[in-house]
Amino acid sequence: MTTTTQRRPRPPVKMLRSQPAHSHGAAHPNIVGGFLSGVWLVIVAIPLYWIVITSLRTQAGFFGDNPLAPPTNPTLDNFRLVLANDFGRYLLNSAVVTVSAVLLIVAVGYLCAYAIVRAPGRRTRQVFNVLLLGLAIPLQATIIPIYLMIVKAGLYDNLLAIILPSVAFALPITVLILVNFLRDIPGPLFEAMRIDGASDWQTMLRLAIPLSRPAIVTVAIYDGLNVWNGFLFPLILTQSPSTRVLPLALTSYQGMFTINVPAVIAAVVLSTLPILALYVFGRRQLLAGMTAGFGK
Repeated sequence: MTTTTQRRPRPPVKMLRSQPAHSHGAAHPNIVGGFLSGVWLVIVAIPLYWIVITSLRTQAGFFGDNPLAPPTNPTLDNFRLVLANDFGRYLLNSAVVTVSAVLLIVAVGYLCAYAIVRAPGRRTRQVFNVLLLGLAIPLQATIIPIYLMIVKAGLYDNLLAIILPSVAFALPITVLILVNFLRDIPGPLFEAMRIDGASDWQTMLRLAIPLSRPAIVTVAIYDGLNVWNGFLFPLILTQSPSTRVLPLALTSYQGMFTINVPAVIAAVVLSTLPILALYVFGRRQLLAGMTAGFGK
């Protein structure tokens, strides 16, 4: 006797509707944002374009040609005139001040940030809070006490008179950036180094510094820009041409060249080239370090 098994009928399969091509998650072009970005780009690019073409004009062409038209007779005489008037000395002074200040800022700032992160305690928190108070103190409000201290220390009209105050005012933001970056390094890595017998100095040199390289490049470029473009400290704390830096030299070129505006603009172009090259080579690390630690 044979038994037949009856199969249950399957429920009807519902046909899935095809989703529209433009779903809610699809990216839509931001027309307004793109238009405003283009307008902002034009606003920024026009002055830069004017500076470059003006530095290539003759003095007669500056007063006679269209300001935004390319120069009819481009020349490099303006750059030769600037280089022949002690531009190399001013460039060297700015380089010495900037490199020395950045090295001190990075070294002292990194040691402070490492101590704050790896040795938490009441005193380190107090030191960190005092450093953060420095962000609220304007530089202009302290220029008279700084001038008196520099004079009593016998450093007036010396490059150290520019370097030391620049280091002091750059430390708060430098420590803040480095602390936020060092806090992102996983704690088990430090524990592994301690178990292996590494000292605090070895842990900092072999682990912390290589992992925090983007933050170090960030503070180096950021502080280098501020020191390179600093004007108030050189104006108040130096006097002789032998200690003059580029921002202060640009004002002296205005008096020296009088109505020769293309020569003054050529000096501006030459003074921006070194720091522009530094930014081009370190822009990726700068963006990575500025956004690290603040996205939590």
